[in-house]
Amino acid sequence: MIRDTIKKHEDFAADDNDPTARCAYFLVRKKPAKIENDARYGLIVTKKTFKHAVDRNRAKRLLRDWICFNEKMLQPDSDYVFVARRDILGASREEGRVAMKKALHFLKKQ
Repeated sequence: MIRDTIKKHEDFAADDNDPTARCAYFLVRKKPAKIENDARYGLIVTKKTFKHAVDRNRAKRLLRDWICFNEKMLQPDSDYVFVARRDILGASREEGRVAMKKALHFLKKQ
């Protein structure tokens, strides 16, 4: 079962208390789910970081693939916001999946 996505701007807002995990490819923030049993994820891929639409689309595709692969590690009571970093374009599918697994494991422990 794939999660729904965050669509409203205010739902992306970060709080100082939100647990955060970083890696070379992305940053991920875990937030309490706004609606119980309706956990979601959101992607932030900015024009400032990725000038070309092709690059932004590739970054989003990679993040979605990695999220889908590690779906079991996402907690059902949490929303996740992923912020893509420039190095994501050089990542392979396997490297990204491993990085995503490590980041989600780190967030699970907090």
